[in-house]
Amino acid sequence: MRLTGHKIAILLESDFYEPEILYYQHRFPEEGAEVHFLSRMWGQDEITFQGHEHRMPFVVRESFEDVDEFALKEYSAVIVPSGMVSDRLRYTEDPAELPPAVRFLRRAFQDPAIVKGIICHGMWLTAPVPHLVRGRRAVVHNNLLGDLRNMGGLYVDEDVVVDDDLVTGRTGAHCHLFARTIIDLIADRDRDRAARSRGGVRTAALGGAR
Repeated sequence: MRLTGHKIAILLESDFYEPEILYYQHRFPEEGAEVHFLSRMWGQDEITFQGHEHRMPFVVRESFEDVDEFALKEYSAVIVPSGMVSDRLRYTEDPAELPPAVRFLRRAFQDPAIVKGIICHGMWLTAPVPHLVRGRRAVVHNNLLGDLRNMGGLYVDEDVVVDDDLVTGRTGAHCHLFARTIIDLIADRDRDRAARSRGGVRTAALGGAR
């Protein structure tokens, strides 16, 4: 299992795309990853959200507002799913303040060690902070082409696009390709770190031999 020891955060709200969320719920643990579904809890211990297609209930008990800088670093990836999740999460009571979910995503973008996964309409969550995707290669749902370009993103006509620590997917129906890309990217990073570590040990050993 290539992702043993890794944690993945997935943001959630109502009107999520059920097949996508169910896929993540099983696919990432299949690789050994620990999956956490996070939302804005509004002072409640748990909230039951409903899916978009079949009104499937999904209970969330963790808040991204409780994730401090140390806890955030424990996550290898933060995913913004498709459906209307991002539109609901970008609500703010005060127009002068960024929505809590946007602030959380902005913090994740500030750490290149965290893979940011945004699929389909998930790109809406970056609208209040367009600099996060300005100049970066990405794909979005065709309905969001204008949104991405207005934010300064560089549209790429592919089902999944990787731009360093940012992985984007075209639609929720591409969640299998999207998830596989994130899994591969995290695993590749692990392999690169291990190779660098072995190289450092070898160099130190040679230096000591002299």
